[in-house]
Amino acid sequence: MGWMFFYAGITKVLNPSWSAEGYLRGAKTFTEFYNFLLTPEILPVVNFLNEWGLTLIGVSLILGAGVRISVVLGSALMLLYYIPILDFPYPNAHAYIVDEHIIYIFALLLLGAMNAGHTFGLGRWFSARSFINKRPLLLKLLG
Repeated sequence: MGWMFFYAGITKVLNPSWSAEGYLRGAKTFTEFYNFLLTPEILPVVNFLNEWGLTLIGVSLILGAGVRISVVLGSALMLLYYIPILDFPYPNAHAYIVDEHIIYIFALLLLGAMNAGHTFGLGRWFSARSFINKRPLLLKLLG
């Protein structure tokens, strides 16, 4: 999962001509919201958050640090990708309600439920540091 997010993000970061504009323009559901995201003031922010959000979520999942926050943000991002393509109940020509975005959401939630960062990553190491251990919010986010 981490590699998938990292790869999707870093390819966007390294491609200066990439933009979410085409995807947002094709929205079939909640078109008013997605058209709002297309405004010239908002689109650069959407592009930046998309590029770096995917990349940093991927890094977080690969390292196993900050998995809790990455699971929440990654699931929200996948939901935002799923909604505009949904022509209910068909997200695409070969699916009925469930497509890869829904599978990714459940996989992310499973990683969070398993406390994967603590088991297989740096989450346990981070939570053992006194700087983080004394700050409950950091401990919750990085644990």
